[in-house]
Amino acid sequence: MNDAERRAKARDELRLRLAEILGPAPIARFDEALTHASYANETGLPDNQRLEFLGDAVLGLCVSELLARAHANADEGKLTRMRSALVNAEALAGWARTVQLGQCIALGRGATLGTEREQSNVLADAAEALVAAVYDARGLEGARAFVQAMVGEGLGNAETLAAPDPKSALQERVQADGLSAPTYRVLEVRGSGADQVFEVEVLVGGQSVARAHGRSKRVAERRAAALALGQMADGHIASGQTDPMGGNRAAEGVERRE
Repeated sequence: MNDAERRAKARDELRLRLAEILGPAPIARFDEALTHASYANETGLPDNQRLEFLGDAVLGLCVSELLARAHANADEGKLTRMRSALVNAEALAGWARTVQLGQCIALGRGATLGTEREQSNVLADAAEALVAAVYDARGLEGARAFVQAMVGEGLGNAETLAAPDPKSALQERVQADGLSAPTYRVLEVRGSGADQVFEVEVLVGGQSVARAHGRSKRVAERRAAALALGQMADGHIASGQTDPMGGNRAAEGVERRE
């Protein structure tokens, strides 16, 4: 089975999933939503970038509505953090992987030979474009139903979703202790495409306090920040200390692949 045949099979399976949620009527811009710019450049077909732009807004609206209903007593700050947790690139890519969205995406020859179809940003962009295609075909009610299916499991996890981002929490903590804001530095990037692993360290007062690995720079930074917060909670980083970990004694964390 060649790439076009595999893509057609995966798209048929995705159409069935959508039909279970939305009914059997076709989604006119379905193929456009799953066309990467690299493929569009080779074929002249429209790519999914305009749909992605629209889908980002529709997704934000639908998730905001769902959260406002599910968490009637949450304040604006909590609702904003919940929404960010549900619609960030990693979260959208996580959903995309569960439905094998990457196999549906039409990529250019160079991208197909690589691992671009499993990169989080490629998957997240296609997920947003698909939301827009559903909105274009079925209106806001259809988009609401689709988004509910995408993010529904996370809606009830209020406390976890509302928890401050580790990077924000670390910044608040160190600044409350009279230190300057933490900075992050990429130490190494290994692998390529979807197999890339970033090693990042977080510095407080110019000194390394923790380092971590992740499949994206953002994930690695968050993990490093969380480790640094743990060090502070355990008393290993004293308030106002300018050399908190003594150079190479930084805490280290490794992201486990799911």
